[in-house]
Amino acid sequence: MMKKQKFHIRHLLKAVKYIPLVLWVSFFAVAFGWILLASFSTSREIFSNDLLGSGVHYENYVDVWKYNNVGHYFLNSIICTGIPCVLIILISAPASYTLAKKTFIGRKLTLNAFVVGMSVPQVMVIIPLYCWFVRADLVGHLITLIVLYTAMNVPYTVYFLTAFFSTVPSSLAEAAMMDGCTEWKALWKIMIPMASPGIITVTVFNFMVIWNEYFMALIFANGNDKIRTLSMGLQNIITAMTYTGDWAGLFAAVIIVLMPTLVLYLFLSEKIVSGITGGGVKG
Repeated sequence: MMKKQKFHIRHLLKAVKYIPLVLWVSFFAVAFGWILLASFSTSREIFSNDLLGSGVHYENYVDVWKYNNVGHYFLNSIICTGIPCVLIILISAPASYTLAKKTFIGRKLTLNAFVVGMSVPQVMVIIPLYCWFVRADLVGHLITLIVLYTAMNVPYTVYFLTAFFSTVPSSLAEAAMMDGCTEWKALWKIMIPMASPGIITVTVFNFMVIWNEYFMALIFANGNDKIRTLSMGLQNIITAMTYTGDWAGLFAAVIIVLMPTLVLYLFLSEKIVSGITGGGVKG
């Protein structure tokens, strides 16, 4: 009897641990579901709490895409997010491999420099960066955001991938080099594929950070509507809704902003989990 009681208590305590997680997931599901339904409703239905009362209004998405320039902002965000994510990996992967697998003078100092670069808040460097870019006449250009997003996310990516590469065995790369493969080819054809869970994980994190970034886009793209990203465009739509009252269009824009990161996470969730847990191929 005592054993059964202890068994029930143990399981009850385990169940209690999941309560905060269940509450958080429930809150997110309800909030996301309400916003999704509101995006297909009319503004009157939103305020009367009668979502989808007159049917599904797909035109909310069409109107906000065409008349609020969301399509243009979306393309800018794709460019300003996709190109930096590729450049970050092209820069960080060889650097991380070298720091993880090679021994050289200044290795610790180099790694510490990346850690310092990762820990410096963006607010502290925004003023000197803005002054330099103003002197170079680079403020208000799409290439400026691409360079900044790449540079700002390299330190964290190098730090993350260095830890991941240290768990990946070097035996296959060494065997390939013994058979005549160059070290550069061994890196990109053997080590990089083996580290793909970590690379995919950090790329998704970078994508989410850059896609939702607002502050630097506001500073360096301000005054040029042609290069505004979705985060800035959404802020403009929020301001416009004060006068137009098209709140259904606003929620449609919110769903458009959210969908890329949500879809990316859903499709790559297994890779992300294995990357976070250090899922390298063990030798």
